[in-house]
Amino acid sequence: MLVDKKTAWDIVKLARHPKRMTSRVLIDLIFSDFIELKGDRLFKDDQSIIGGIAKFNAMPVTIIAQEKGSDTNDKIKHNFGMPHPEGYRKAIRLMKQAEKFNRPIITIIDTPGAYPGIEAEERGQARAIASNLFDMMTLSVPIIVIVLSEGGSGGALAIGVGDSILMFENAIYSILSPEGFASILYKDSAKAEAAAHIMKLTAKDLLDFKIIDGIILEKEGLHINPSYGMDALKKQLTKHIHQLQKLKINTLLERRYQKFRQIGVYQEEGVKHE
Repeated sequence: MLVDKKTAWDIVKLARHPKRMTSRVLIDLIFSDFIELKGDRLFKDDQSIIGGIAKFNAMPVTIIAQEKGSDTNDKIKHNFGMPHPEGYRKAIRLMKQAEKFNRPIITIIDTPGAYPGIEAEERGQARAIASNLFDMMTLSVPIIVIVLSEGGSGGALAIGVGDSILMFENAIYSILSPEGFASILYKDSAKAEAAAHIMKLTAKDLLDFKIIDGIILEKEGLHINPSYGMDALKKQLTKHIHQLQKLKINTLLERRYQKFRQIGVYQEEGVKHE
């Protein structure tokens, strides 16, 4: 089934399918010799973000991934993929380690959003997200972002600043959930389906807006035919890593800056808006 044959709400439901693979499953299928590294060296280890060192085509890489968990107990353990600030601090710690040893960074986005609880705010949730955005913009190694299923708000963007952003065909990436959008726009979260159609949250929409750089096709879907999507991901990862590694550092950083600087720029009646 092609991406343009499905409605936005169809894709939202597929992105949230209970049998859709999580980031840890993807890591096990795509990478070898994964060694998980834990902790932010300040508070504790947040298991909604997993990270470490692995190999891709025999090349060392650093992986940072948001993990939702599989069964009920696992979901609770991983806080349903909603990171606390210590998760984001762990992520940037591992990214800076990757920069030190000149390893490409691969991040995997799969979150409805950052955890909104009081304790997360008390420990500096907003600052942790903002610090990641700032620091990722200047990391001197290639960063490739994969949007696996859900990419919600700043919780996703905090590991989403990259040189190449790839998105699975049945994933969504947006400023907030359709339910949250409907609550604001229509004062009724039950109108999430209508909200999804106007949010432009699908891979095709975001490719048209030049926010992402490629769509990873899934055929029947990752919950039915995971091998097809994984083969497509391997090909795109190989291509993008090869292209990015050929760039000089100054060129890499300038391209990354300009990529995000252009998001949100539009033309209306001869006047340029930013």
